[in-house]
Amino acid sequence: MELPDVRIERTENLVPKRLCIIGAGPAGLAALKIILDTPQYQSGAWVPVAYETRDQVGGVWLPALSTADDLPFSPLYDSLTTNLPHPVMAYTSFPFPPETPVFPPARVVETYLKSYAKMSNLLPHIQLNTSVDTVERLTDGQGQWKVKLSSEQIEVFDFLIVCNGHYRVPRYPEIPGLESWRASNHAMHSAWYRRPTHEYGDKVLVIGAGPSGLDISSEMAENGVTIIHSIRENRSEDLGNIKRRGSVVEFKDNGVVLFEDGTVEEGISFCIIATGYETTFPFLPEPAIIRNTLPPPIPPIPQSLYNSTFHVFPLAKHIFPLGYTNPNIAFLGLLVRVAPFPLLEAQARATVHVFANPSTLDYTREAVDIMSRYANLSSELASEDPLMIAQVWHRFTDYEQFDYRDSLYEFSDASTQEGITGIEGRIVVPDWEKKMYDAKGVLRQFWIYLEKEGLAEVWLRGVGKGGIHEWVELLERMLRDASKNGGESVKEDTLDADKSKL
Repeated sequence: MELPDVRIERTENLVPKRLCIIGAGPAGLAALKIILDTPQYQSGAWVPVAYETRDQVGGVWLPALSTADDLPFSPLYDSLTTNLPHPVMAYTSFPFPPETPVFPPARVVETYLKSYAKMSNLLPHIQLNTSVDTVERLTDGQGQWKVKLSSEQIEVFDFLIVCNGHYRVPRYPEIPGLESWRASNHAMHSAWYRRPTHEYGDKVLVIGAGPSGLDISSEMAENGVTIIHSIRENRSEDLGNIKRRGSVVEFKDNGVVLFEDGTVEEGISFCIIATGYETTFPFLPEPAIIRNTLPPPIPPIPQSLYNSTFHVFPLAKHIFPLGYTNPNIAFLGLLVRVAPFPLLEAQARATVHVFANPSTLDYTREAVDIMSRYANLSSELASEDPLMIAQVWHRFTDYEQFDYRDSLYEFSDASTQEGITGIEGRIVVPDWEKKMYDAKGVLRQFWIYLEKEGLAEVWLRGVGKGGIHEWVELLERMLRDASKNGGESVKEDTLDADKSKL
């Protein structure tokens, strides 16, 4: 992909603006990369620095040891692979290498992120082994940010980009008896899970139907463990070693669990809780910068910033606090159920655009958009319960994420706005990307099939060396073959032909 066009005007005798990025995971790396693309950085007007708590970049994709006493920095389990095909999840400016497995394991994504940082020359701007402990907004001047680091050093910045990630602090359901099970070491959050082990016993309850809950259930069942899988849908069915059940309503003594339909399971040896994570900002003081509670119902839109642990509210474009007339803080990566890496790039483009040109953020229009989304969600949920709305506020459905990305690039295209200095041009989400995102489940099952049959290497051979179109052609071929014979994987003659190439 061609590098974006920029307008560069050399600044003379000006004090550079300083930008602080909290975190060097996927969001922080995207933010830093886009900053380096700006004319402000290239003219010396901006100086960015990213602070990363750990000794390497990568964020959630950097593995972490699981110990009983400490909360892991990452919840990655050994067998984790992506649930999106990598041509869909990659940064638009940096594809995965040729012949990368279509659904790569976590270690491949880790390497990819490190390569992205190296190839984009981000590492000189990242300070590793350094966390941001506290942030204070100065009330004089332009509302700069005083940042205290784990090294006890204090720095002052003009702009703050929050990219700390949200896959560390476990979210626990409120179920009677669960705390007793946790206290007796008969239950743990999936954040600590790494691999199947006999230490969990022969009959394990897994709560949660997200990617980790599904993966853990399947993996442990394949290792001979009987799995009781609790999901929100109130249905009971047995699928081999996996027994699907509805929501848990009570944990009793001696391995007994009661479900909402009245079903009782006995002899459960352990429970793994895969119910997600809380959004937290331990470095932002309360209530000076953020209030860690549910916001009140609207209207009116509150001037304070709220963190419900499900959402941050109110944010213009899901990025900028609406109560700040000087938009010099941005939150990246809050959206869920999206293709994250390319979306983070789009958010970063909007961020640098607003930082450089604050007048382009129309607060009245953004307030109307927030009110409209609130009303639409209330209607869809048939409820104005703030908690229910908070739980889905940053969750996009259908093609909403792609329209959002397109709108961010349109908003931040400096070539269409007179008197604006910034990155020119925009990226439009291609139709194939939408199609393959929709088909991610079918594609993943077909890819698992190819790997089990020993065919993955043949299908990948040489793909990507000629450009992104080769990945698109491969994904199209996978969809065609997955749909053959009424949905069966592939015909036997195709299998035989492919196997002969090994």
